Amino acid sequence: MSADRLARLLRPRSLAIVGGKAAEEAVRQCRALGFAGPIWPVNPNRAEMGGLACFADMAALPEAPDAVFIAAPAPATIALAGELTGTGGAICYAADFAESGEHGQGRQAELIAAANGVPLIGPNCYGMLNLFDRVALWPDQHGCLPIASGKGVAIISQSGNLALNFTMQTRGLPIGYVISVGNCADVTPADLIEALIKDERVSAIGLHLEGLGSVARFSEACLAARAAGVPLVALKTGASAKGAALTLSHTSSLAGADALCDALFARYGVARAHDPASFLETLKLLHVAGPLRGRRITSASCSGGEASLTADLAERAGLETPDFPPATQAELEAVLGPRVNVANPLDYHTYIWGDLAAQTACFAGMLGADFEASLLILDFPRADRCTAADWDVTIAAYLAAVRARPAPNGTVRIVASSLAENLPEAVSMQLIAEGILPACGLSEALQAVAAAAGIGEAWSRSAPAALPESPPLFSIEPKTWDEVRSKASLSTHGVPVPRGRLLTLAELEALCIDDAAPLPAPFPLVLKAVGADLAHKTELGGVALGLSSRADLLAAARRMAGLCGTYLIEEMVGGTVAELIVGVGRDPQFGLFMTIGAGGIFVELLKQVEQVLLPASRAEIEAALARLPLHSVLVGYRGRAGCDMPALIDAIEAVAAFAMVHGEGLEELDVNPLLALPQGAVAVDALIRMREPS
Repeated sequence: MSADRLARLLRPRSLAIVGGKAAEEAVRQCRALGFAGPIWPVNPNRAEMGGLACFADMAALPEAPDAVFIAAPAPATIALAGELTGTGGAICYAADFAESGEHGQGRQAELIAAANGVPLIGPNCYGMLNLFDRVALWPDQHGCLPIASGKGVAIISQSGNLALNFTMQTRGLPIGYVISVGNCADVTPADLIEALIKDERVSAIGLHLEGLGSVARFSEACLAARAAGVPLVALKTGASAKGAALTLSHTSSLAGADALCDALFARYGVARAHDPASFLETLKLLHVAGPLRGRRITSASCSGGEASLTADLAERAGLETPDFPPATQAELEAVLGPRVNVANPLDYHTYIWGDLAAQTACFAGMLGADFEASLLILDFPRADRCTAADWDVTIAAYLAAVRARPAPNGTVRIVASSLAENLPEAVSMQLIAEGILPACGLSEALQAVAAAAGIGEAWSRSAPAALPESPPLFSIEPKTWDEVRSKASLSTHGVPVPRGRLLTLAELEALCIDDAAPLPAPFPLVLKAVGADLAHKTELGGVALGLSSRADLLAAARRMAGLCGTYLIEEMVGGTVAELIVGVGRDPQFGLFMTIGAGGIFVELLKQVEQVLLPASRAEIEAALARLPLHSVLVGYRGRAGCDMPALIDAIEAVAAFAMVHGEGLEELDVNPLLALPQGAVAVDALIRMREPS
């Protein structure tokens, strides 16, 4: 779906509003907002609607409208969809489509067929607000104000009620669009992202997502947003088992594995929020400053408790609070005097409280550190019981300091209240107008800073490729390959494996009796039972390590005789720096993905893993390894040498290459462990499940 296809629907100059009570409310909301174009109510049983004369049907309209709001029951909505030819598109308010089960899915298919290519938002959605152009195709009251000039954020939400809640925020966030998408039967969030980034008034886009639809399509939209310089933040629900089940029943969406959502968002530089407050605060920061260039912050408050709390919350959010540069330290010490211990975060005490000049000098000095985020922590008193005169002085001082030392690109100036309710909306709007972020809640503010820094880090790297659509799987049951076949196949794609030989018990007995018979490698050796059904050989007693003689080999084989009929003799690899697991799985939504983590017998115990979507670049594999707690062992610590990182990454890349070549048949793959060595890397065990055409 091209972005141009949605231009008339999203920025309409004429409206048709069809239906009864909900339609009448949409007419009222459009008129209250001040929509300048014609509004044509359609209802054959009414003479007027919201003070406007009604038309009997769509055919009676003076011309084809740019946007149609259909607020009729599901069967009537389907019929009306067939009358949309020539319009710019429609918003379908009605429920009882795919979200209600098999019968509703059939109705939804009929709806799309009836529209015959005309864009549809919904069904089962609340509507659209375009505050730039004063459009309210919305069946309820809302809390937004028109944006006469300047920029604002866009919010795309699968939940209508969450969309409504977002409009009621009092955080000073300028909202330009709110679009409820419901079932996404036709127009998807990816389509809307690509359309909205063409509107230069949109500063950032927030997404409430219950399901992603086509992950490949979503990845294309993320890349388009990055190219346009429009950051994205996502509130993705369905992370818990119960949340995923509710998501499926609510909008018929498939909630993909949550860890894979994290991998997807990290790959494409989409900030992830986990609650509505952090979602809005991150959107607000991105509106004010865009992505940040780093994670260094400073804060100023007149309380040691607030300074300590800031340090704790910053560390938890993955932010840095470095010492001030010497010039900044000296400037602050000169302003604050010997009674104040100058440190970051800064407790400037109350000696200068209410002193405009001194506070301005203090804040300007702090801003001179040139960290990515500079916070003034300030909680206003209750307006109904207290006076805020001194707080107004502090705001004035911070404004003067920011004007004297404006924020360079990639940095942000922030006034943050420790509690969301302690920053009045009027103050927030004043700060926004000055290019300062009013952050409602200290924890949410720091999470927003971390999120914006994450986008900055992602955008500083080369843009990744879009994900491909997953190829169709062979429609046969997967078969499990034994270790020998699995490792041999991986070896042909460049995965290093130990030297070894496969023998029957009789052949092994002959080898052990004849001292002159060549072995696959010098002692010590490893002996393994071989069989497709021996996925956990160690627990079954099917692995013997460190065998130092032919007699040891034979004794170990006879102990395993009840497990198998064939045995693998391999060299024993020593000098291991660390053991890793490298696995490939298949998700119905994300396709093939790779799991990298601490391996060996500690896989289930430690659960130190990272997911990487395939295909993956070398840089993405390297970044996943860097996020593991095991990484410090891999690179060396406390005087111990690290592993051969280039060889380790080569081996992981080879596993990924095998998976991509066999994408139509591969069900799952485990290399465990992959040994990271001082020189090289070796896959000492592997298991593959593959769908093989006959």
